Amino acid sequence: MKHTIKAIVSVGACFFSAVAFAEPFDLTLGPVEGDATQMLQKAFDECYLAGGGTVALEKGVYAVGGLRLRSNTTLLLKSGALLKGTRDCDAYDMLSRDEIEPVPQDFFAPGVVWVTPKLRKTNDHILKAASRWNNAIIRVLCARNVSIIGEEGSAIDGCDSYDPIGEEHFRGVHGISVHDSTNCVFKGYTIRNTGNWAHNVWRSAGLRFENLTILGGHDGIHFSSCDRVEIRDCLMKTGDDCVAGFDNEDVAVGGCSFNTACSAFRFGGRRVLVENCRAWGPAEYPIRNSLPKADRISGSHGIPGAGWRTMLSLFTYYSDFTIKVRHDPGEITIRNVSVENAERFLHYNFSGNEVWQKNRPLRGIRFENVVATGLGLSLCAYGDGEAPCSLALKDCRVAFKAPQKEFIRAAHLESLVLDGVSVEGVEGPCVRSWGDVAKPEARGLAGVGTEVVEADVPFKVKPI
Repeated sequence: MKHTIKAIVSVGACFFSAVAFAEPFDLTLGPVEGDATQMLQKAFDECYLAGGGTVALEKGVYAVGGLRLRSNTTLLLKSGALLKGTRDCDAYDMLSRDEIEPVPQDFFAPGVVWVTPKLRKTNDHILKAASRWNNAIIRVLCARNVSIIGEEGSAIDGCDSYDPIGEEHFRGVHGISVHDSTNCVFKGYTIRNTGNWAHNVWRSAGLRFENLTILGGHDGIHFSSCDRVEIRDCLMKTGDDCVAGFDNEDVAVGGCSFNTACSAFRFGGRRVLVENCRAWGPAEYPIRNSLPKADRISGSHGIPGAGWRTMLSLFTYYSDFTIKVRHDPGEITIRNVSVENAERFLHYNFSGNEVWQKNRPLRGIRFENVVATGLGLSLCAYGDGEAPCSLALKDCRVAFKAPQKEFIRAAHLESLVLDGVSVEGVEGPCVRSWGDVAKPEARGLAGVGTEVVEADVPFKVKPI
């Protein structure tokens, strides 16, 4: 197998090797007894050094700790192949030992892994790519042209790994972590029971998630400071948010199904399109921090029906101070979507009492042809006084399961368009305002009037 390493080139804080090769690397491996980590990592390294190619895994179980995929490498999981992550979170520290692409020391974050947002003084445990918090079954760091492809019946199982010094003092490792990388494809496999997020992605571009099944665990696909992202034809039944992240640009989500114990979208970005999707509750998998400590430690899902399983929101805005937000979030469109049995349709609360909504405010969001039934609470659209929000609903049906005092609880809306909107279950005004709300521009509005009533009590809404 001919290959020549021509140079090592720097891109920002990362390093890529420029490799010329005569023929692509192609290797098929079968399962082995015991730990397969060393065997698989050796194959990935040889593939990278040969200039790139494919490492395929035949049907069988591969017990692993942490693995690193490198540039120009495809991992192909054939039908029946299962990557099974160990529950021992100390087994995922592969980056500190990497001799093929040594990781700079300033990528690491020593010390305590998790401190609550209100008490922490630094976000290094999240932002530094080689931190323990970012550990995963598969790491992609400073790489390009990386693919993880699964045939039908292939899977990655995190076994609900437990880390007493991890997030919330129990969350283990992620399924797949990607940092500072470009042109990555994730397609076809099932990923389940990850100790933290199934996909954890930062500062990357050109990402495609297609035909994935994500079960249990925590967030399904969580990405921040990422550009040009596609999520297509995925099924997510998660114990936390399905799609999450902020400071993203040019995002398209289509043909997906979301069942969640949190929000279908906890998201912030610019030029975002969500279409032809379904979201519903209650959740098949509970939020794991609602289970007894013994179940979190053991990896048990608890007794049937245990834990919090209520779907919180179709769309919850997200923008905290973990990272700097590059652009004004907005130009978000959600269309041709159905949502059933969620607490909220929209949850945007920039009043200052939610830790996850305190960075740059949302400037505009639009819903078209959305059918929402069995909702528990009024829409919440509380914008920023200096950068108010625009909200539009067109050809939407919104039905509440119990009478509501208002359709929308709002503040700082510079425009509110309700075009062809049908509302069921509201006994009060269209809008209860906590200040600076434009009179609704209404056409074909049914089930509620156009009144804007000034609130006479302090603003209060349950954070989610």
